[in-house]
Amino acid sequence: MTSVIFSEIHSALEAAKSLYHRMVLVVGKAETGKTIALRETAESFNVDVINVNLVISEELLGLTMKQRTLRLPEILARITDVPASPVILDNLEILFDKDLKQDPLRLLQSISRNRSVLASWNGSIANGKLIYAEQGHPEHKKYDASDIQTITISEPASDGTREENREAVQI
Repeated sequence: MTSVIFSEIHSALEAAKSLYHRMVLVVGKAETGKTIALRETAESFNVDVINVNLVISEELLGLTMKQRTLRLPEILARITDVPASPVILDNLEILFDKDLKQDPLRLLQSISRNRSVLASWNGSIANGKLIYAEQGHPEHKKYDASDIQTITISEPASDGTREENREAVQI
């Protein structure tokens, strides 16, 4: 990760401490280096990166669809209720599953009221809007980005890091 992005993340996390939602999103398309940025930041704070897809899918496995929808916010709050700060989240795609009927950004904002959260966002920012998935895709979401602390990563990660990008520490 470039020192510029690393510095931006640290500055954004510091600035987020004074916000209502203490959240910073690292925004970029797939394989642009978001996971690398999160890992290096986690290492600097001596915290783990939580692989949200992995942990939540394990928790939801034995539940009915209705139970999954009702319990997802509670599960996310529990897995992020750790003493370390910031809480660093990667692989958030499960939060966008249309069958779970959730608002992913609101879920992230709810957990960022009482702790600093750094999370990856597999998407883009265009015309002041935070976007997940292409228009017409069932999981497409678009939010006003004016009140959201974001860092955009647009360059692709180097070839040697593709496998590393797919991994994240689970708690």
